[in-house]
Amino acid sequence: MFESTPGFTVLAEASNGVEAVELAADLTPDVILMDLRMPGGGGLDAITELTRRGIRSKVLVLTTWDTDTDTLPAIEAGATGYLLKDAPQDELFNAVRQAAAGRTVLSPAVASRLVSAVRSPAPSPLAARERQVLELVAKGTSNRDIARELFISEATVKTHLSHVFTKLGVTDRAAAVAKGYEQGILGRD
Repeated sequence: MFESTPGFTVLAEASNGVEAVELAADLTPDVILMDLRMPGGGGLDAITELTRRGIRSKVLVLTTWDTDTDTLPAIEAGATGYLLKDAPQDELFNAVRQAAAGRTVLSPAVASRLVSAVRSPAPSPLAARERQVLELVAKGTSNRDIARELFISEATVKTHLSHVFTKLGVTDRAAAVAKGYEQGILGRD
């Protein structure tokens, strides 16, 4: 379709992500159309590798996969845009031109979901009791005093803290408090 359209030149086609990265490194195209699901190395890995190598080609994801678990990671990895394969031909041509000019291009459905995600903060990864324990830790309260205040045992406080540490990806109280503020779990009220 692109080969027969004025203003476009197809430099190569890759059958997998690894091949796409190598071709991009050799040919330095203006725009790369990348599918996320390919054999022998997926599109997300390829986008990450292109970014890591500093290859300046703009990557436009063109896929049938329209899920939050695919969209945001692709954009975070370095994709300039994200379109669905069922997009009309003129929309696709325009998207490639926009990407070549350095503009971000998103299908309307993807754009709507991203805006909604930004407008509504993610829910706290902590259960209500875990958040209470973390709030008390942030105030400098000892495990014994937390247990008294919440009418639970010290062992239960330690269990809640263990869950907090795991969910926040930290290993100590100070790091948990810092991460709690960073993620907006603390300081919401």
